[in-house]
Amino acid sequence: MIWTWALVSVVLVSLLSLVGIFFLAMDRARLQRILLVLVSFAVGGLAGDAFIHLIPEAFEELGITLFPSLLIILGIILFFAVEKLIRWRHCHLPFSEQHVHPVAVLNLAGDAVHNLIDGIIIAASYEVSIPIGVTTTIAVVLHEIPQEIGDFGILVHAGFTVRRALLFNLASAFVAILGAVLALLVGPHVETFSLIMLPITAGGFIYIASSDLIPQIQEACGGMGITLVHFVAILLGISLMSLLTLLG
Repeated sequence: MIWTWALVSVVLVSLLSLVGIFFLAMDRARLQRILLVLVSFAVGGLAGDAFIHLIPEAFEELGITLFPSLLIILGIILFFAVEKLIRWRHCHLPFSEQHVHPVAVLNLAGDAVHNLIDGIIIAASYEVSIPIGVTTTIAVVLHEIPQEIGDFGILVHAGFTVRRALLFNLASAFVAILGAVLALLVGPHVETFSLIMLPITAGGFIYIASSDLIPQIQEACGGMGITLVHFVAILLGISLMSLLTLLG
């Protein structure tokens, strides 16, 4: 049952890599507005999953001690290290003139590493419980949609054909399946593996939301109306994660 839930979730998340093609014909200004709303929604979803589901579950299972707190910090550091190591950042907003072909290749490599981690995170969450797995999958989906649109735009504007960009992006996305399989194989043989992954995942989500996504929203131009839209989108993401507690 856990294998089915985890692998189906990871495959669905991986298929999001094809979403970019639906936005290819959209003009730059409109796409930017849509992406920033999606990014705002993702901030609420990631933060909500971390603080409403993952961290409370980690303290409940591992105890209110220093250990889970250090694992949360470890998650933040690990996600920072992965980004720093491969000199890559989440590029949610496409159509930048600075994106050249080498950057596109680097983005694919970084995306593959990120997707591997996503697969491990999703599978490990399902090993804790189905509701935790579902909420974590949704949080990943909220983050992946704007990212995959951006990744597709990077590849196309770096010289890839639309077909080649789709294939490479999909191949990178399916690395998540490898991560899920590894987690499902290792988990049963490593005591508390899935429980340890909970606070690490929470730290990673906090890092993505605060370091990658919120700065993009802060840099967006616009008046109080746009700011209010972003604020409401963040609250909706948090509200969604709050409502999902009913699954438990």
